[in-house]
Amino acid sequence: MNKKHYVIAASALAAVIAAYFLFGRGSTDESSAFRLAPVERGDVEALVSATGTLSAVTTVQVGTQVSGRVDALMVDFNDTVKKGQLIARIDPTLQQQTVRDAEAGVERSQAELDQSQREYERNKQLFDRKVLTEIDFNTAKYGLEVAKANLKSAKVTLERARQNLEYTSIFAPIDGVVVERDVDVGQTVAASLSAPQLFLIANDLKHMQILASVDESDIGQIKDGQTVRFAVQAYPTEKFPGAVQQVRLQSKVQENVVNYTVVVSLDNLAGKLLPGMTATVEFLTGSARGVLIVPNAALRFRPSRDQLVALGAGRNAERPAGSDARPPNGAGATGANGTGTARWTGNQGAGAGARNSTAVWVLDDAGKLERIHVTAGITDGQRTQIESPKLKEGMQVIIGSTQSSATTGASPFQSAQPQSGPRPPGAF
Repeated sequence: MNKKHYVIAASALAAVIAAYFLFGRGSTDESSAFRLAPVERGDVEALVSATGTLSAVTTVQVGTQVSGRVDALMVDFNDTVKKGQLIARIDPTLQQQTVRDAEAGVERSQAELDQSQREYERNKQLFDRKVLTEIDFNTAKYGLEVAKANLKSAKVTLERARQNLEYTSIFAPIDGVVVERDVDVGQTVAASLSAPQLFLIANDLKHMQILASVDESDIGQIKDGQTVRFAVQAYPTEKFPGAVQQVRLQSKVQENVVNYTVVVSLDNLAGKLLPGMTATVEFLTGSARGVLIVPNAALRFRPSRDQLVALGAGRNAERPAGSDARPPNGAGATGANGTGTARWTGNQGAGAGARNSTAVWVLDDAGKLERIHVTAGITDGQRTQIESPKLKEGMQVIIGSTQSSATTGASPFQSAQPQSGPRPPGAF
């Protein structure tokens, strides 16, 4: 064989390879141009995802109402406390001095009252004998009333000083666990404007809650009592159950997105979950058991014009019953092998107007493209429930093309829904 023959043979081989990739299939394997997936029977769940933070149902900040130096701490982190238990003490020296000063003030006011009382009685006798004028008598009477008021004020001051002395002893307000300790022995705390926090006590960590932030587009699917699953980073392979306790009406705007807080209640009997953990929450909004399922890619797939022509989209392609839609230009021509048609089954007219109605594509026994109308149901984001009398478990549906858009002349992944009105397959 001379050089000219080699060139002719190489040109013929290149033409064969180009034709193979152009039509996306060989003469013996008609499905090689597509990626297929089986129709399965199983369970599918519709979920709304959100994130939130674990916290105790009831937490109490324990502070102090008096200023002073922390003299003693009786509890530490993670300690269990009982209501009324002494947990800290402020140095009482200054408060004890204030009490003694208030006691002296009461004694002084009492002495002034006694003096005013004697003065009043003496002036009253003189006034009765007409020796003292009424003005002088009223002055003595006024002095007595002022002395009584001063004594009352001094007693109130004494009570306040004694109460502040009691405030130097800090007691647990509830039964619970100390989750925060914010002071150390010797530290000075000032209670001039607001009570400084000494401890944070959680009531019961066996029953906790998640405050999840849900987008406004999903909040309509969340209801009280709804089943919830969540995971935390500490246990990535484990799912924990919960339930929606409350959907709070107050909204929050974060980065121009409106969010609502959903309270999820949960049990923590094993003690694995800790306050402050970040939880990835899944709200179960719907479920279906034992139904036919296909990958979402099968609902998105649409063949290109070249694929329809190459796989026998002929003039006799079936159209939906009651539809006047006609095959696109070029789809009515005889296929590359001169035989066969791409069958179009299912009522596309209904599917175009219904939100949950769409179609999948399969290869029939002759290797021709066939469009099957399906009703889509619940989806989990990767798989979708479908209903169709023509689809059975184990059938292969097309989920993609092995050809590039440059070879086929159009992207094999077209929208699952027609853009406007009922159209036959391949109409773009």
